[in-house]
Amino acid sequence: MDVLMLSRLQFAAATMFHFLFVPLTLGLSILIALMETAYVRTGDEEYKRMARFWGKIFLINFAIGVVTGITLEFQFGTNWSRYSTYVGDIFGSLLAIEATLAFFLESTFIAVWAFGWNRLSPKAHAVSIWLVAIASNLSAWWILIANSWMQHPVGFTIRNGRAELTDFLAVITQPFAMHTIVHTLSAAYILSGFFVMSICAYHLLKKQHTTFFAKSFRMGLALALIFSIVEVVQGHMHGAEVAKVQPTKLAAMESLWETTQRAPQYLFLIPDEKNEKNLVEFGGMPGALSMLAYHSPNATVKGLKDFPKEERPPVTLSFVSFRIMIALGFLFLFLTIYGWFRRNKLEESPGFLKIMLYAVPLPYLAAEAGWTLAEVGRQPWVVYGIMKTSDAVSPIATSQVFVSLLAFIGVYSLLGAVAFYLIISHARKGPQPEAVAA
Repeated sequence: MDVLMLSRLQFAAATMFHFLFVPLTLGLSILIALMETAYVRTGDEEYKRMARFWGKIFLINFAIGVVTGITLEFQFGTNWSRYSTYVGDIFGSLLAIEATLAFFLESTFIAVWAFGWNRLSPKAHAVSIWLVAIASNLSAWWILIANSWMQHPVGFTIRNGRAELTDFLAVITQPFAMHTIVHTLSAAYILSGFFVMSICAYHLLKKQHTTFFAKSFRMGLALALIFSIVEVVQGHMHGAEVAKVQPTKLAAMESLWETTQRAPQYLFLIPDEKNEKNLVEFGGMPGALSMLAYHSPNATVKGLKDFPKEERPPVTLSFVSFRIMIALGFLFLFLTIYGWFRRNKLEESPGFLKIMLYAVPLPYLAAEAGWTLAEVGRQPWVVYGIMKTSDAVSPIATSQVFVSLLAFIGVYSLLGAVAFYLIISHARKGPQPEAVAA
């Protein structure tokens, strides 16, 4: 393998590992903030115990997320220096805003929250976790704006061989970025809801701390249900935006080879990338893809064969990632709607609780599939239509990247094992016993 492939593998491995922790940070911080707010408003000590219990898991998850996120930014200098030189004025400024505006706020107040239980008033302590939640989500907001610029570059000009920013407002308000932010944050909230429900289901099935975990379950369920609905509705709108700005990605994720009027979607198909066709097509719905892409069943959708081969993304990986994400998105909607009708009869629903216990990997899989589609579907461009990935890699030796890739895999495997061990141990242990009145 050459430097380009090794660098891509290294960035993909680091990003996918990092993305195991980020979504839970985004959603769990909000749930903990809601628990603490409920404690402040009602004086119910159980909400305080809930915030403390879920807060420990949040801190473990947050720590690993921060460590693995920092190394990603280093790679823009070590592995992708030509990319940084070419678009650093734009991409770098967005990351700098993220760090100074959001990350420092988040890092400061998470310490205030973690060590302030017996030092701050309940209201001040609740404010600190809200600031952590807002800063965490604001951090994701800026990073997704930066990524969206790579997907659909706007507000710039090429001058002296580099991309220079000309319209900051266009960069931070472009529709593609707004769609990406809503889509990704919704996925994070669904994942967080399912994570909470899974741990609650474990304890409810063992009939321990039932009031505590039934209450936590309902909070996770409400979050996951709301954003499962948002995800499905907004996903349709996001698909239309992809069709407008990245038609090759749309064609790849649907494995559409020929330009077609009234383009169908198939319930099942197998792409044959080598021969530019589909081996199997089953359950076609005429006009469904045209409707998704252009909100008209009679619209014409451009097929892959109308794009140069060297400008097409990997079809099979894009297609499979898209189908996994879509199938799981509808499964989450079904499970949360069903759960809503069982929310007050959880202990009488062992079958549903077992499903929710073992469903916890699925939102992670959906989030990783969505991220894979976003990044692989943009290829061969690192900045869509402006700079190819092959032109962005650093002029370094293959051996250097090979060694660092092995080091990343080794260190991240160790970090992941420790993090998951700590999270699972704490989750199984359950909350601290209730304080006994004197």
